[in-house]
Amino acid sequence: MSAVNDTKFISAVFLLTGIPGQEAIHHWISIPFCLMYVISIVGNSVILFIIKRDPSLHEPMYIFLSMLAVTDLGLSISTIPTILGVYLFKYREISLDACFAQLFFIHSFQFAESSILLLMAFDRFVAIRDPLRYSSTLTLPRTSMMGLVFILRGVAVVFPFPFLLKRFRYCQDNVLSHSYCLHQEVMRLACSDITVNNIYGLSVTLLTVGLDSLFIFFSYVMILKTVLSIASPAECLRALNTCVSHLCAVLLFYTPEIGLTVIHRFGKNSPPLLQVLLGYISLLIPPLMNPIVYSVKSKHLRARIIRAFVKKKSSKVPGSAQYIMSAVNDTKFNSVVFLLTGITGLEDVHLWISIPFCLVYAISIVGNSVILFIIKTDASLHEPMYIFLSMLAMTDLGLSIATIPTILGIYLFNSRGISLNACFAQLFFIHSLSKIESSVLLLMAFDRFIAICNPLRYASILTPPRIAKMGLVAVLRSVALILPLPFLLKRFRYCQDNVLSHSYCLHQDVMKVACSDISVNSIYGLFLKVITVGLDSFLIFLSYVMIVKTVLSIASHAECLRALNTCVSHLCAVVLFYISDIGLSLIHRFGNSSSHVLQIILGYVYLLAPPLINPVVYSVKSKHLRERIIRVFVK
Repeated sequence: MSAVNDTKFISAVFLLTGIPGQEAIHHWISIPFCLMYVISIVGNSVILFIIKRDPSLHEPMYIFLSMLAVTDLGLSISTIPTILGVYLFKYREISLDACFAQLFFIHSFQFAESSILLLMAFDRFVAIRDPLRYSSTLTLPRTSMMGLVFILRGVAVVFPFPFLLKRFRYCQDNVLSHSYCLHQEVMRLACSDITVNNIYGLSVTLLTVGLDSLFIFFSYVMILKTVLSIASPAECLRALNTCVSHLCAVLLFYTPEIGLTVIHRFGKNSPPLLQVLLGYISLLIPPLMNPIVYSVKSKHLRARIIRAFVKKKSSKVPGSAQYIMSAVNDTKFNSVVFLLTGITGLEDVHLWISIPFCLVYAISIVGNSVILFIIKTDASLHEPMYIFLSMLAMTDLGLSIATIPTILGIYLFNSRGISLNACFAQLFFIHSLSKIESSVLLLMAFDRFIAICNPLRYASILTPPRIAKMGLVAVLRSVALILPLPFLLKRFRYCQDNVLSHSYCLHQDVMKVACSDISVNSIYGLFLKVITVGLDSFLIFLSYVMIVKTVLSIASHAECLRALNTCVSHLCAVVLFYISDIGLSLIHRFGNSSSHVLQIILGYVYLLAPPLINPVVYSVKSKHLRERIIRVFVK
């Protein structure tokens, strides 16, 4: 209301709204919004760049796709200022003129997108129904003219909106329910009769979104009729496969758009959160997903994108053999290099797969760094539980940093080669940090055991010097046990087909490609697993048996639940770490016939999930830590 009272006339400003009830964590919510905007803008810009640059893509289908990319770019740019303003800077005010300008662009781009989806449906209809006349029907001038006409249609029908809204006087409670302006929402705040706006808005929606979706439906009915008349099932599936990307785009656009329109007009009693979520889906998901869907499904477009970003050496040797031969020929002896592997069978889309990996690494590094920063700067968190948590965060940071070069090297730059020394160094750090994490989880279980079973002596048992010694012993134990691994591996001569099954080096994976007897390594590796992961997990299990025994002896049910609640975060970390670790070890030792994809997925879960999930779980479950984080980022 202060924003309203600062103006001479109450209608001079609207107040935008983020997610109701989550104002305290708007800074955190801004992170996924920023990522979505970055991916949307980069993805659509890449689509436009590739289509403009490559003459072989100057065909009707790709010209319509470039129109869709331009529309999605415009939609993203139209909403960036207000959405990020609300979540990053808590800036909620927007003047009437700015609000009317924004809703004009949002609705214009939405109706233009609806028209372009109709044109793309027409393109598929002609390509399947009358393929011989496709080139003569959809000529480049005709395609451009159709796009221009439909875009002008969208602009023309939306143009009256700002003028129809500007004639109103708005009530004092001029708070919008979204972090951007929409016609159907702004007109509700008017103190005047909104019948004209209501009728015109409904007419425009029916004549654009309604009519376009109806024509798209009819086009697919005709397409199905044509496809079902094809005798060959393979040809039938091939024809339908060309429509999958467009169908995804249609569903992504029309489902939230129609849902939001229905809720705004008839769902006055619907939850505000449902409106907010549907609004974000309708505006942010199509620009985010369209370039991904089309890049994955369109073989020609995908090939051009890979060619633009990954310069390949010309060779007659295909597939993985090309990598092996190039790596071997560059060296004097074939054992000085290993070849890492990404996700088998998806090499063509490794560039797109790199996006979630980049997000996982960004969240892991930022999350664990924030945990360390908060614990270091806040004296009230210098307690045993939080000191152990800082050890866990440091270990998770180390694990993330140890795997970044090779994983992102493969997915971003197609760089698979790694020398023996680099590989041995990486596996030393990965195994050392994994064993340290196992030790830290055991120390955290001991901390919970003392806190619940012997709370009166908690402060005297877990003193800072003793905690530091326990942490140091855990580190030294892990380093001492892992140190022999590189030397045990270095004595081998490796076979020519030295391709590893992961995008990073592990002892159990490297020793399999040795040409020599690996009995010593296998026995020592098993011994390591038993006295670290095996022993630690057994002691953690015993500690929780004692904790449960103590908790069940508490008379008060509320106190019993409160005591167990302090263990939830640790239990999540334990389950997340040990299940993936033990599962991966069993597969490497006894699962020779197991699916290769299962090994890869378990490997990524084992290395990436704990650093990603641990800071999230502890920040959500620990009230004190959560309050300190909010206090730092939300003044």
